[in-house]
Amino acid sequence: MGTDAPPAFLTAAGHPVRWRLLSELARTDLAVHELTARLGHPQNLISYHLGKLRRAELVTARRSSADGRDTYYTLHLARCSALLTGAGAALHPALRLRSPSPARPGRARVLFLCTGNSARSPMAEAILRHRAGGSVQVHSAGVTPKPLQGYAVRALAARGIPPPETGPTHVSRLTGERFDHVITLCDRVKEVCPAFDAPRQAHWSIPEPVAAPDFDRLADQLTERIGFFVHTLLEE
Repeated sequence: MGTDAPPAFLTAAGHPVRWRLLSELARTDLAVHELTARLGHPQNLISYHLGKLRRAELVTARRSSADGRDTYYTLHLARCSALLTGAGAALHPALRLRSPSPARPGRARVLFLCTGNSARSPMAEAILRHRAGGSVQVHSAGVTPKPLQGYAVRALAARGIPPPETGPTHVSRLTGERFDHVITLCDRVKEVCPAFDAPRQAHWSIPEPVAAPDFDRLADQLTERIGFFVHTLLEE
């Protein structure tokens, strides 16, 4: 308290364009051309403000695995949470934000999709089912299904999470069903994902795991994103 400089989060997010970028990225990972279309601003302006947000570590970026010319941007929710907490505390101790307590969401139907349904999507399915305690109907599928990878099973087991009981599922088996949320976890499957009867569709741009440490990082990344995602389900 008593400093002249505003907190870092307010400085980075205070510009109207940057606030809109954060708002869009809070719902889904997006490429520059998608952000340009949504905000209606030229690409050079969008890129400029994305650079500001990246330097503030509010968003991260990774090259698309489907088209290397594209870059997907992701909102760093954990960092935003920490900076918002600091911003409140800088003004008054009573305004220090605290993480929401765990809660049981309603019985939404959620579908996770990736190419092979062998790592990312079944791990997301297992983590959300474990986190929600059965209160959410969770499914996963892929466009070229393959058996669940052993490293995925080990990464889940290390966190006390059982793998999905169902085997690999082709996306065509679920296209006639209705879901509340459809989330693609792979840049390639995002480009070929069939239309679903789902009011909310989002993309999480997550690289394909290869070696054993990749699966542990994937499990941690999915656990963090799903932890925030659960609280969006509470609002429905």
